[in-house]
Amino acid sequence: MTDLGNSMDESFNVNFDERLPFKSKMAFGLSQASINILQIIALGSAITFYYNVKLGLSEEWISLAWLLFAFWNAINDPLFGILQERIDTDTGRRIPVLRYGALFYSLTFIICWFPFIGSTQIALFWNLLLVLFLFDSMFTMVGLVITALPAEMCITQEARSNLSLYNVIVGSIGALMAMILPLILLTEEASTELNPLFKPVMVVVAIVAGTVLFLSSYALTENEYARTEEPMGFIESIIETVKNKEFLAFEAMNFFHEMAFTIVLGSMIYFVQFVVVLQGFLASIPLFVVFILMLVFSILADRMVKQRGLKQVYIIGLMLASTGLIFLFFSGSWLVAVMLSLVVVGIGFAPVTLIWSPLLADVIDHDEILTGKRRETTYAGMNALITKPAISIANALFLLVISAFGFDNTLNVQPESAIFGIQLGFALIPAICFIISAAALWKWYTLDGEEWIAKKTELGKIRLQKEKEYIEQLQREGKISKVYQKLYRDSQGEK
Repeated sequence: MTDLGNSMDESFNVNFDERLPFKSKMAFGLSQASINILQIIALGSAITFYYNVKLGLSEEWISLAWLLFAFWNAINDPLFGILQERIDTDTGRRIPVLRYGALFYSLTFIICWFPFIGSTQIALFWNLLLVLFLFDSMFTMVGLVITALPAEMCITQEARSNLSLYNVIVGSIGALMAMILPLILLTEEASTELNPLFKPVMVVVAIVAGTVLFLSSYALTENEYARTEEPMGFIESIIETVKNKEFLAFEAMNFFHEMAFTIVLGSMIYFVQFVVVLQGFLASIPLFVVFILMLVFSILADRMVKQRGLKQVYIIGLMLASTGLIFLFFSGSWLVAVMLSLVVVGIGFAPVTLIWSPLLADVIDHDEILTGKRRETTYAGMNALITKPAISIANALFLLVISAFGFDNTLNVQPESAIFGIQLGFALIPAICFIISAAALWKWYTLDGEEWIAKKTELGKIRLQKEKEYIEQLQREGKISKVYQKLYRDSQGEK
């Protein structure tokens, strides 16, 4: 065996170093930011308001489009996730999807804002349904990779929490822009007129996000050895995933978490325009409060993970967010009370946003203990099979609630009953969803505590052994990867 092989023998012991290079963590955050800004605008904060208020499509037609879209939204994720496990190229099985999918992700975003079927109600309905299908398909392809990578890049809760911190800080910049741009460009006194800057800005945002996503892919890494594992069959993969009780516990939590987040992000534009009556740049102030507090307190949440673990800190965040939303419901249009309530929501969102990905990564680790295989995108896809319908249900539910309370998309000033409906849909319903989410996690999710940490330590040693065997195979074939040479130099302290 070569000197590299001998040095590897010494490095495969109980201790392993998971310090990721700064450029890899920053690239992960930038990738998340690029995906966030397009996904949140297209599937969250803007498209419903754009078709409803600016193009005049009724709440009932939009609700129907979201509910029909839910079927494809649920099917495509596990399908694409399991197929991605079978990709095997010289550059990996995750990175190529991210790198070359960036162009198509940007293109499908652009066509969301240029209706091409017609301007009647039925034409706008089919146009909305089609762009939802096209854009979400590309979002699924790149989103599965970003969801899967943290579980591949590191294994300990502390390392994953630290990686997720970059996701929150850098990735939230994309989310913040995704919320602010529609608020500035779509909230005007003449509510049925479209700002002429809106479409050009959407095109520029798509080009910038796609470019950043493409370039960031060159600094990301994945498990190369996992490409040599024999993938499971489609049906077998689904069965083994559903048999994982921790996955079912996670999904019981995540379904209601996803509903709450979708409503808060997607309907805030209604809340600031019609309840607190803010337009243009002023409409972005509530968002600044939430996101700045979320970023600041995510650092504190990262430190709390080392003391309390992922599960407890996550539940604390869910309950804080719920409390803030309940206060918000009773705040009415009183701006001071609204802002104080959003302070509590922002603090609660910090651990919720930070810890979601590490929680799912632990579920994937548990699956590796059960099956002996790494199946990151399978779990990302199966997660979406259960929770993606929550997005459609949440969007449809909010629209049906405000419609039932008398919302009129032709009016700039809504009646009192419609304002109450917006408060009910925007604040109280998500608060209830967060409470249910916290209860589900507390009751059924058990990947926590010293016993689980011990299992993860053993899993870390197994993963290192797999990497060792893979590198030895590459050495025998004369294909030793420079990336892996650097990895093992780093493991010997040569940083």
